[in-house]
Amino acid sequence: MGETDVEQVTLALLDAANDKDFEVQAQVRKSMLTLGNEQPDRVLAMCQDYLLKHPKLVVSHRVVILQTIELIVSSRIDAISYPRIKSIISLASDEMTRSKEVVPDWQQAASNILVAVGNKHINDTMEEILSKFQPGILPHFFVVQTLANLSDSNVYGMVPFLNAILGTMLPMLSLTKQDNMKWVFSSALCHFSDSISEYLANLDKAPDPTVRQDTFSSEICAAFDILFNNWLQSRESKLRLTVAEAVGSMCHLMASDKLEEHIPKLIPAILSLYKKTNEHYIISKSLCHVLDASVNMGSRVLETQLDSLLFALHQQVSTSVDYSNPPTVKNHNEVLRCFSLLAKAFPDRLVMFVLQRLENSNERSRLGSLAVLRHLINSSSESSMMESKKLLILASIRQPMADHSNKVKKRVVQVISAMAHHGYLELDGGELLVRFLVQHCALPDTYQKAAADPEEVTNESLRTMCDSTLHLLTTTVGRLADVLWPKLLYYMSPPQYSNATTPLCKSLIVLGNKKKDNKEASFNIDFSQEVNLPSPQALMVKLLVNAAFPFNSRGHGAPSLSLLQILSVNIHRNLEAVWDQEIPPLLTVLEESTAESFDKISWDESLLKFLSKTLVAVDDDKWLCHFATEATTYLSTYNNALEEKSFLYQCIGVTLQHSFNKDFVKKQLQEILLTARHNDALERQGVALAIGLCANSHLEGTLAKLDEFGKSDAFKKSPSIFNLLKDRNDVELEKVKSTLILCYGQVAVHAPPEKILNRIDQDILGCISKHFNTKVLGIKVETKDLTMKLSLIQSVGLVAKAISACVKKQGYVFSRKQELIALIQDFIKAEPADGLRTSVRHLVMRTCAHLIPLDPALSENETFDLLKVCVSSVFSLPPETHTPEKMTKDEEVLDPKQRKALYKDTLSSLHELLSSVLGKEPTPDALQSVFKHVECGLTSTLDHERERAISATAHLLNHYLDNMTVKNMMSFHNLGALLGRLSPRCSDPQLVVRATAIDCVYLLLYIQLRYEGFALDYKDGAVEGLLPLKSQLENPDHSVLYKTCFELTKVMSKRLPQQQMTTLVFMLFEGLVDSQTNCCRASSVILNTLLKNRGGGLQEMVPEMLEMLHVRLQSITEEQVRVAVGQTVLIMASQHLQTVLNTLANQPLPYDSWTSEMWMALGADPIVAHQIIEIVMEKLAVMAPYVDKKESMIRGGTTKVATNKPLAMTCGLKELLLNGQSQEPALSKFSQLFSCLLVRLASSVGVSAPKDNATKRSAAIHVAGVAADALRILLARAQLDEVLKRLDEEKAWDAIKEQNAHITGVTLLARAMAKHAGPRLPAIVECLCPSLNNIYECQRITVTAFFSELLNHHVATELMFIDVLMNNMMERIADPCCTVRMLAVRGLGNIAVGSPEKVNKYAKELLAAMSSGMEEKDDPGKLIILEAMSGLSKVLLYLDKKNVHLLVVYIFMKIKPFLESDNDDIRCASIHLMGKLSKFGSGEPIFKDQIHNVLVSLLLHLVDPNAHVVKACKYAMRVCAPMVGSEQITAMFQNHLHEDKSLHYGEFINDLTKYLIQDFPGMLNFYHISVLQFFKSNWSEVRAGAAMFIGFLLGNLPEEHYAHLNMGTITQGLVMLLQDPDPVVRVKAAEAMGRFH
Repeated sequence: MGETDVEQVTLALLDAANDKDFEVQAQVRKSMLTLGNEQPDRVLAMCQDYLLKHPKLVVSHRVVILQTIELIVSSRIDAISYPRIKSIISLASDEMTRSKEVVPDWQQAASNILVAVGNKHINDTMEEILSKFQPGILPHFFVVQTLANLSDSNVYGMVPFLNAILGTMLPMLSLTKQDNMKWVFSSALCHFSDSISEYLANLDKAPDPTVRQDTFSSEICAAFDILFNNWLQSRESKLRLTVAEAVGSMCHLMASDKLEEHIPKLIPAILSLYKKTNEHYIISKSLCHVLDASVNMGSRVLETQLDSLLFALHQQVSTSVDYSNPPTVKNHNEVLRCFSLLAKAFPDRLVMFVLQRLENSNERSRLGSLAVLRHLINSSSESSMMESKKLLILASIRQPMADHSNKVKKRVVQVISAMAHHGYLELDGGELLVRFLVQHCALPDTYQKAAADPEEVTNESLRTMCDSTLHLLTTTVGRLADVLWPKLLYYMSPPQYSNATTPLCKSLIVLGNKKKDNKEASFNIDFSQEVNLPSPQALMVKLLVNAAFPFNSRGHGAPSLSLLQILSVNIHRNLEAVWDQEIPPLLTVLEESTAESFDKISWDESLLKFLSKTLVAVDDDKWLCHFATEATTYLSTYNNALEEKSFLYQCIGVTLQHSFNKDFVKKQLQEILLTARHNDALERQGVALAIGLCANSHLEGTLAKLDEFGKSDAFKKSPSIFNLLKDRNDVELEKVKSTLILCYGQVAVHAPPEKILNRIDQDILGCISKHFNTKVLGIKVETKDLTMKLSLIQSVGLVAKAISACVKKQGYVFSRKQELIALIQDFIKAEPADGLRTSVRHLVMRTCAHLIPLDPALSENETFDLLKVCVSSVFSLPPETHTPEKMTKDEEVLDPKQRKALYKDTLSSLHELLSSVLGKEPTPDALQSVFKHVECGLTSTLDHERERAISATAHLLNHYLDNMTVKNMMSFHNLGALLGRLSPRCSDPQLVVRATAIDCVYLLLYIQLRYEGFALDYKDGAVEGLLPLKSQLENPDHSVLYKTCFELTKVMSKRLPQQQMTTLVFMLFEGLVDSQTNCCRASSVILNTLLKNRGGGLQEMVPEMLEMLHVRLQSITEEQVRVAVGQTVLIMASQHLQTVLNTLANQPLPYDSWTSEMWMALGADPIVAHQIIEIVMEKLAVMAPYVDKKESMIRGGTTKVATNKPLAMTCGLKELLLNGQSQEPALSKFSQLFSCLLVRLASSVGVSAPKDNATKRSAAIHVAGVAADALRILLARAQLDEVLKRLDEEKAWDAIKEQNAHITGVTLLARAMAKHAGPRLPAIVECLCPSLNNIYECQRITVTAFFSELLNHHVATELMFIDVLMNNMMERIADPCCTVRMLAVRGLGNIAVGSPEKVNKYAKELLAAMSSGMEEKDDPGKLIILEAMSGLSKVLLYLDKKNVHLLVVYIFMKIKPFLESDNDDIRCASIHLMGKLSKFGSGEPIFKDQIHNVLVSLLLHLVDPNAHVVKACKYAMRVCAPMVGSEQITAMFQNHLHEDKSLHYGEFINDLTKYLIQDFPGMLNFYHISVLQFFKSNWSEVRAGAAMFIGFLLGNLPEEHYAHLNMGTITQGLVMLLQDPDPVVRVKAAEAMGRFH
């Protein structure tokens, strides 16, 4: 490559170096660097010349060139000749100092060159710089800057010069007036000082180890004086900071006496800068240098500055640190370093200062003091400096511990962590630090909104930090084990630490296990010595209650149980073995549970059993009494956690069960009753449970105590009540009575069965009644208090439950039953109907359910009243999502979860009551008497009422079937009425109603079977078939629901006695006007099915039934019900077909619903439907499909308007086909009907509907849509589901109806038919052929498109209608319509896909047709040409070589012009076709030449903007690869050019050019000329690719081949591309230029 080419390229790159696009600029620089690395001297020379020849070049351009020079120098310094180095130094120096003004970018770039050269050639560089650094003359700004940077980058080279430089510089300092020069001198002095310090610190590596600090001291001192005395007072902030930084660095080099002399002035000066700027890091860094130097030399005057230093530093350390802003973090660290330096010199004063500052309540001040304290504790660990201060620090930390700020607390925790690691916690007062940690492990959640303060510390984050710290201290600080064990147990007891239970338990478990494993004596706790710890019994109480609520307090259940297991021997010596056996299974349950899946009732039972086993194992009544006393004492600590308190009551009850000390038991019962907070419902339940459990072992004593308490002063309205109940005057008397009433109920349930019956009337109910009724003037008055009502109901229910359990073994007449039922029934009546607020309904019904079975039985009227009240009270409730309004201000509103549970319980209680009334031996009459209360709810308009009614019915029938007894063969006389009411509900809008209705019918039929004499375990096949129907009901689709009704009716009609039919039918007539339209429909379906199956027996009822159906048909508005009833009428109607058909066809379009129903109903009879189909096809064949009408007189032009009769016939045919019964006649005429509708559709596309002058209604019809819908329904009737599925997926129906997408739609239809309905096609083709000669162009287009796609499938050959199709396509090649010709060409090409074995048979015709297609002149959209090339590509795959051999080059020449076509599709098709031609050219030299002719074009189109063209290129090159004549290129094409894989174009072209050079050196001239032509391509991607191609060709070309290339043209072309408007092209051109070396 000639020098001129490289120079021309370099020059072009230099010209482009300031391109407006950043990426181009970067590539230009990269290419210049590449050229520079290969030929550094030449490129650097050109850069120099360029700068010299263009003195007025814009600064940004000069900067890029200078930066390039710097990069070349930095990377190839060793390869650059010495003369060039000298000239570069001279150039850079000149560029740097040419302008007296400071131009930062330009001069900095030049300065950087000098620094880069100076790293290797320091002497030459310094010679040049020092020539411009003359004594007495202020140097250029960047001369000084360059010296500073050189001292950084080449310490060992520069330090020897610094003495002289400082000597020259000193006089200049006093001459300097401008701030920027002061700044640069200060910066330089800072760098010089740092370099000297580094040099002195590493003398062993230095070239001159004799250099000493005092070499520079005098100059540094002199400079220091000027900077400190004069410049530090500057008003310019940036200068002040730089001076301060320099002063700090210079201190290390100053003589000690000089520094000592300056300290009193220096430190105040630096400190004063904090107030003058926000950039504190540099000031702190400078101050740190000063203090370091002062402390190291043992300054004595430093102490005089201590107060001001500490004050200023404390202000800095108290400033908030923004961790996203590095300078603030650096400043904080530098300030702490200053404190460390001061601590070395003045430990006492520093510590006192920090501790005094802790007393300041200001948050920021405290945070700063704590940060310093933590730093001092951690950093002074190796010295004894802090040892004597420990007690003082411990005392002082108390004040910040009391701070309310979470930020301060967080810092305190960090300090405590540091103190723990350095032995503070073992000292006296260390326990306060532990308490602080535990207190903050117990913090509650933060409920308020997050504050805007980013430093805000939430309770959660502080708590997590304390958890982690406690765990860390437990596991990593071994000496703390005896501090924490067992003292942490103290915190288990007080309620304020309850939220810390989990971390406390975990720490105690770790400590306990460690001590136990090591067999340490301290593992065994002497509770008599550890007076502050709770007793073993108290610990067990606390941990057991924790375990009962395992997911509370951050999941404290499992840790509490695990801690109990560790403490077993400390709780009691007998417990280790039993707890090791019992606790692990409990822990397993918790591991396998989540808060949502947890079974609380079962868990409580497990824990109470565990307690029972524990008490048995202890076997010590004294210990047990102590446990019960502790538990009772602990009750008050759970006043804010009533569920926990309730569980603790149960624990007390279990404990008292195991006690033998009757006096103690009475005393505890008295204590419980006196101290209970009777206002709380949960607590009342807990107290009652405790007393009930106690009664299991102490019945006499318990009843006596309750009686005694009931007679005590608590129940006399005198002041002594307040003394007895410990002055808690908020306790209402009714609430205390409620507790006692509940207690009696629980006593009845838990007492031994053999002892309780004798006491029910007198001791239990008598006392309950006494407390419930109040005497006023000797007359009993019932209370209105809700609490007492609820307690009474619950207790009566418990008593009934207890009696039921006992009467199994012994008889008992419950004389007070009616009285109690009447009483609690009144409670329900009093409940408001607008919402469910209380559990009164639920409890009353459950209690009544328990009472009803007991003797004596209720009368019929009593039962009726009870059911009426209860059912209406429950059914009338609003849905559970409804929130009732408050009736009183104090009323509590239930949350959604509570309300849902209450509704569930209430409905369950109603079911229980209904079952109880139905009895253990139910009869049909009893069922009817109960069902009549529920029946009204089944037809309610409200969903929730129907759900409740059907649920209750199902429950009733289940109970009936389970409990019925058949004494004689008897009739289930109400079966018809029940089925008539329930069966329509199988179609209810609510899924739950539908499914339950099926269950009800199923149960009714089995009840009937039982009455017919079948065994209990008999399974009837038909009835069992109902159950699978439930899954179908989940689908709300109407057709599915009605099919289910049909199946249901078949079963019913099979099992229904004849005498029940009339009742059922007339009940179903009522169902036609049900409140739910779905159920109306279901009634009609069931009715029709039933009449078909069993109507013969109702002959005498037919006239009445017809009349009723006629009336219903006029009044029922529901569409599907009218259809169903219409079908029933039409089944029985006359046979006047022609009249009906003519009447319907003359109805106005579009048809109304009545007409549509009639048309559809006509399809129900196959014979009638068959006749109608033939008539319609005949009419459509002979009548004109549309007429051309002028749009308007003014505009001219015509519009196609559909003719009325064919359109009406098409609409009617569509409606008829909608009837499923029309399937058989439609299938018998499928081919004719399909062809007829397709041709009708062709004639309807783009056709307007006719307008009726009177109504204008016909305009609403989509003419083509009607035909398309009819065709679609026909396919469905033919069960061509796969065809329909494919057409729906591809949205073919939308396309086929619209003019612009009709051909696509027809193609999709043909494709689907060919794939999924092949056997039907021969007949369809035969029917369609005549339409190809039709005068209607639209019909020819549709049929040609259909045939064209059929040729794409092998079914044409398989079913032997290919010749018919091919002959038709050949004829259509000459059709006057351009679209028909295009479709014909497409069809001929499709034969290669559908029937490749037939291609050679038609070779001559195919080639002729395709060739003429490629020469088509009347082809405005080039569609025929495109189809011809595409078709030829497909055909060539299968043509024999002999048929194509002579035409290969001819076709190649035909398609070559299309390679660069602007039309993407044509470009793609031509490249694809070229690939297909390849197999016919193998071994032909002429074809190989043709491939090489287009190779460059193909390679460049690999980056074509069109993805399909790229894929075509990859394919063509891959298949043509063997003909290129190079094994390596062939392998490369075949390995890398896969359509579905991405291609790294740059790497590919790089490798390819190597093989082209190697295998085709003689073609290089042709290749590069071909590539150059693409420099002017229309596509920027191709132009960029051409630049890359040339670049890689040049980069890989050996020198001997350069003669083959016209380098001048290449260079000109690349230079031109470097000015291309597209930046990507410019980047690639610059990249290519980088290979000119």
